[in-house]
This record gives sequence, structure tokens and C-alpha cells, in this order.
Amino acid sequence: MRTLVLASTSPFRRELLKRLGLPFTVAAPRFVERLERAADPARMAAELALGKAMSLAGDYPNAVIIGSDQVLVTDGEIVGKPGSADRARDQLRRMSGGTHVFHAGLAVVDTASGETRVAAVPFTVTMRELTDREIDNYIRLDDPLGCAGSFKIEGLGIALMEKLEGDDFTALIGLPLIELVSILRGLRVNPLDPEPPPYSSMTTRAL
Repeated sequence: MRTLVLASTSPFRRELLKRLGLPFTVAAPRFVERLERAADPARMAAELALGKAMSLAGDYPNAVIIGSDQVLVTDGEIVGKPGSADRARDQLRRMSGGTHVFHAGLAVVDTASGETRVAAVPFTVTMRELTDREIDNYIRLDDPLGCAGSFKIEGLGIALMEKLEGDDFTALIGLPLIELVSILRGLRVNPLDPEPPPYSSMTTRAL
């Protein structure tokens, strides 16, 4: 059976993938993320995910590699990870009381067949009106400096939210499982049937 590889160091994505009950390996992608502020956010999210997956393709010649990434859009502008408390504070002040869209990029690469599938899954969040004290306390308690939008929905970030809207809440965490299962099933990797037919019998499609 082909190796399933998660191209991510995120513990949250790892925990999400565990829900499918499939054995998998975790590897850090050798890929540098670059945000292009004027780019289409859904396409950028998918391209970032694909870059992560493809960066490991040479290391796993008979594997299905999963890459994922997120792009946040607020007020029509792509917003990245804050990297500092001051930038996180500015982001949360700007986002307070507003509605924002996350695009979760997903890429799955079958290195044996050369088949690649990509997708972008949107998810919308509406934040509560937040005071400066609430914002400062949140940053101190949840340390979201490495997260797009300056919050961790897996933790205290849920307290910032007024409403969540989307087809798959796992997209907001960073790995859209509903779309992932659809793609994996198309590659004959089925969580509900974990013993697929031999690889030689599978239909493949070249890039």
C-alpha cells in the first residue's frame, strides 16, 4: 500500500488527519510561503498547498502526499500571519466586528502515477466587537502569532467569534477533511475501506 504523507508540521492538521483512521507519515515541507497581495486568494491557497506537497515528492516515490495552506481575506485584502504581538493586535482590531473569509487550500499528489488534485475550500467567520483589553488578553493567553488572522479557532479563538459559516468547519482549522476524503477516494484511498486493490489495478491519469 502506498504511503500517506502529510506535508505539514502543524499539530492541528495532524490531529485532523488522524480522524480518518488511516496510517500516515508526517514530514516538514521544504517550501517557502510567499503571499501575493493582489492574487486570487482561492488560487493562491491551492498553489501554496501544492508547493508544500510537491516539495516532498522526490523523497516519497510511491506515496500520496497531502499539502494544505490557508489564505485569509478581510476587506478584500489578503492578510498573513502577524509574527508579532503588535501586528496581531492591529489585525484583530481591524477584524473586530467584521466578516472575513478563509480559503483552505488542499493539494494531493500521487507520486507513483503523477496525478495531482487541488482544491480551495472557503469558510466565513464573523467576529464579535472586541475591546482593546479583550484583544490584549486573547493574544497573551492563546499566542496566535503564527496564525493567519491572529487567532486559533482550536483554542480560545472561538471566544472571538459571533458566527461561523461554511460547508466544512475543518477547513477553518487548516485541513478540509470532507474535500480530502473525496480526493482520496478518487485515488482509491478510502477511510471506509482501508484495504484497496493492488496499485497495479488502479486507473491513473498523467499530469
